[in-house]
Amino acid sequence: MDSVLRLIEAKVAAGEALTRDDGLTLAQHPDLLSIGQLANSLREKLHGDITYYNWNLHLNTTNVCEADCLFCSFARLQEGMPQAHTMNVEAARRWISERYRPGMTEVHIVNGLNPNLTFEYYEDLLRMISSDFPLLHIKAFTAVEIHYFAQKYRLSYEHILQRLVTAGLGSLPGGGAEIFSPRVRKKMCRDKADADCWLEVHRVAHRLGLKSNCTMLYGTIETEDERIDHLLRLRDLQMETGGFQTFVPLAFHNEGNRMERLPAPTGVEDLRIFALSRLMLHNVPHLKAYWVMLGEKTAQIAQFFGANDIDGTVTEEKIYHMAGSSAPKALTIDDIQQIIIKAGRKPVERTTTYEHVSINRHSEAAHVAATAGSREDVFPIV
Repeated sequence: MDSVLRLIEAKVAAGEALTRDDGLTLAQHPDLLSIGQLANSLREKLHGDITYYNWNLHLNTTNVCEADCLFCSFARLQEGMPQAHTMNVEAARRWISERYRPGMTEVHIVNGLNPNLTFEYYEDLLRMISSDFPLLHIKAFTAVEIHYFAQKYRLSYEHILQRLVTAGLGSLPGGGAEIFSPRVRKKMCRDKADADCWLEVHRVAHRLGLKSNCTMLYGTIETEDERIDHLLRLRDLQMETGGFQTFVPLAFHNEGNRMERLPAPTGVEDLRIFALSRLMLHNVPHLKAYWVMLGEKTAQIAQFFGANDIDGTVTEEKIYHMAGSSAPKALTIDDIQQIIIKAGRKPVERTTTYEHVSINRHSEAAHVAATAGSREDVFPIV
């Protein structure tokens, strides 16, 4: 490790916030392994050898969307287009019933910006889930969706969120942040909530007591400086509110959209982003390596580049698979535990808000972890 990284190491050890220049150094320095080591030291200081996962469902009740984002493979502009779908509340009930198993703890809901739905539709959807599946925490609706509701139904962010909480909303996902840069958003997603609106939705949510996640889409046309700026703006809001639980870097996938000529990020770029994010976002407690987006192998390696979460069983993901993800659409708890164990980490099941789930759901995987011999026995990547 050279003298430049040693200075950053000293700041990290002292718990200091890194500067924009520090971030650019980490983004450009050729010694990726030393940067990963710095990120891993902070990760282990915060979480030891634990890697979190949860038992969850991903539900998309509509992909019809007014926004016309160049990078999106999921949305369809109108009903009736190929692969366009909208579930009514009864269809959503059946969909969950077919996949729900006792012990699941979360349903994650992200939708398109559908102009044909009333606000009561979303309230009824949450009420149905709260009534019929009361043990599922509802993590639903990105800040882009909340902003859309506020504009469409002429209500404030606070009023929208209060009504959704009354109907059963438990927390917000972090999607829709993309890159905060006005230059990039003008080219890629000019007709949806801008950065200031995204941040304000989360500010209001945190004020109301809701926890949320945050994200960054990387690998399109953004610069390294724009990535650093994005992270700093998230860090500033976290200093103000403390409401972000988890940061999730999201890699651009280039199939099925109008940016398909761009190459997808490399594995090296993925790992650098994770290390950079862990070090810059020292005040966001968790960093998630979303296995659907990264693939299981890179998600394993990311556990040594700052990540301490791998997401959950998912059951069943559509957004990244419509963009060409080759990862499975779902994993079992056994699958996830084995992925974590074979990466040399300790699997711990969590709720959405990071309480530990005390039930030992699958004793066989736990036994493997407890009785493994040398580190080499559990480290090989699967």
